[in-house]
Amino acid sequence: MSLSPQDKLSRSPLYRQLAELGAEFAEVSGTACAMSFGEDLEAEVEQANSLAICDLSALPRAGFKGREAQSWPAAQGLVISPDNNMSILQDDGSLVARLADSEVLILSDLACESGLCAAITEAWSPDPDPGVYPVPRADTNCWFMLSGSHADAMFAKICGVDLRPHKFPHLAIAQTSIARLNGIVIRADAGDTLAYHLLTDSASAGFIWTCLLDAMGEWGGVPVGLNALRTLDT
Repeated sequence: MSLSPQDKLSRSPLYRQLAELGAEFAEVSGTACAMSFGEDLEAEVEQANSLAICDLSALPRAGFKGREAQSWPAAQGLVISPDNNMSILQDDGSLVARLADSEVLILSDLACESGLCAAITEAWSPDPDPGVYPVPRADTNCWFMLSGSHADAMFAKICGVDLRPHKFPHLAIAQTSIARLNGIVIRADAGDTLAYHLLTDSASAGFIWTCLLDAMGEWGGVPVGLNALRTLDT
């Protein structure tokens, strides 16, 4: 039986829209997450291979800023790219994105088996001064994944950065405008399927969701649940 999002204190800012589309919810990391949309898993996986959007706002994420934003996380065991606007997959499947010399972003693996976000947040203390401070990404940013062979063409309608695979490599980062909202785009393919993480202001989640669904319509793109992406990622 599907969980009601209202049963959880933590839920996506889009839970009403997701429910109206027929989402079936389950608890993920203490948050109500859309796991499917009534289709059988095979159909949703096929959709995700063509063009789909998945709300990952229930999954853990964290961030740090400051003069030691590279050295302090590295001392906690994170592997960080030597270059800005590149990310590195960690051994546990989580993703560490270097946004600037003074900022990193940490995204959970899709299976939510890694405790990295919680562990590094708990490891931080203001005393003595570590040279970094936490950024509450789980509160400030909604998080989507856009997947499928048409995903780059869809982005071309709402983003000025060329995100085609031969121009925008796996694990590259673009900090840019998406439908006139500031956003972070990270290419992170799910298995053999082209895929992009998108994070933007959680207060604008409804607006960007509507824009993305409209942009996807040309190729028949629709939402899928987390189960489909987890299947692709295995």
